[in-house]
Amino acid sequence: MESIQPLLYQAYKASTFIKALNDQQKKDLLHRLSAVIAENIPAIIEENKKDLDRMPDTDPKKDRLLLNETRIKDLSTSINDVAALPDPTGVLLLESTTANGMSIQKKTVALGVVGIIYESRPNVTIDVAALCIRSGNVCVLRGGSDALYTNICLINLIHNVLKEFGLPEAIVTLLPTDRKYINEMLSAVKYIDIIIPRGSQQLIDLVRENSKVPVIETGAGVCHTYVEKTADLEKAAAIVVNAKVSRPSVCNALDTILVDRQVAKQLLTLAAPGLLKYKVEIFADEESHDILKELQYPYLKEAKRDDFGREFLDFKCSVKVVENADEALEHISQYSSKHSEAIVSEDTVIAERFLNEVDAAAVYVNASTRFTDGGVFGLGAEIGISTQKLHARGPFALEKLVTEKWFVRGDGQVR
Repeated sequence: MESIQPLLYQAYKASTFIKALNDQQKKDLLHRLSAVIAENIPAIIEENKKDLDRMPDTDPKKDRLLLNETRIKDLSTSINDVAALPDPTGVLLLESTTANGMSIQKKTVALGVVGIIYESRPNVTIDVAALCIRSGNVCVLRGGSDALYTNICLINLIHNVLKEFGLPEAIVTLLPTDRKYINEMLSAVKYIDIIIPRGSQQLIDLVRENSKVPVIETGAGVCHTYVEKTADLEKAAAIVVNAKVSRPSVCNALDTILVDRQVAKQLLTLAAPGLLKYKVEIFADEESHDILKELQYPYLKEAKRDDFGREFLDFKCSVKVVENADEALEHISQYSSKHSEAIVSEDTVIAERFLNEVDAAAVYVNASTRFTDGGVFGLGAEIGISTQKLHARGPFALEKLVTEKWFVRGDGQVR
């Protein structure tokens, strides 16, 4: 293929068809897609295995690539969850009549064509397709080569459902994985209304720096948990371990533990066994290194400057001892990617200060950052976690896949 322009043109044309569907038609389509995904679990697993077999077991992205029976059933359920959400389009935001008798309304409408560039997460294929169908958008997907077989399988199932409903397959378009097409996608201002990168910081930087199409950034998470001196330390240790080990390859996993000097030894003593169980490699500053060395923690390294502000996406984390909340807040301000940040504290004044001062999409008191998720927040599936401020922040889900449009009705008025 010399150019993806024909695919983009067909996607652009298909937006007319998806916008014409009413609320019930979109629900019916999604319910059918959910059933088809559930009916084809063995086929999806078989294709997913082809992708998994090409990736070494040591690659931390392998967990993100995996689609087992449980995860596929969850995907099927999430499609029905999206169908159950209110249609975000056609919502009347403002209505008035001018002095000369014109009727003015402002309503929500679909964005149009949503482009997604993502890496080793085939679940994104289903999540994005469901969200875009529900909101009356076309989606153009550029998945990574790591998930090629899985994505082709999923797209074929989606296309079969679209054909059942007499709709063009281009409503959900999968682009080739060849890198040479990325710049063409980023320049397609005539056909794509918005591009959302989901993946590594390198991918996000590439898209932001080269795209002529408006971009919403999602994905990169450098997440801290600050254990303040008044914290319930057993609770804090459980939160820290969960945030790191429950699924280390995702963007809401913990990267750095900050702990007040007064409780550093107690906290690390309590947390070390849980981290050791998963062989978590710890990059420790001088003070925490001394403590962990005394505890004979085996997977220990001295932290370098670039170990802070680093998204590990693996069973690795950094630790820094701080004097107080001021130093912790300063560290987070310097190194955070503005994704998810947490404090463990029994001091309500300091906790509220943390909530108000930390500049991040999600801030937590006495809870794991692993909860930053569209499904957990009641938004259904998500395209990703937006770390910027326009026009979406946090879980970027159905409610944000719209823009505004003014409807003006007159009777011959001139100005």
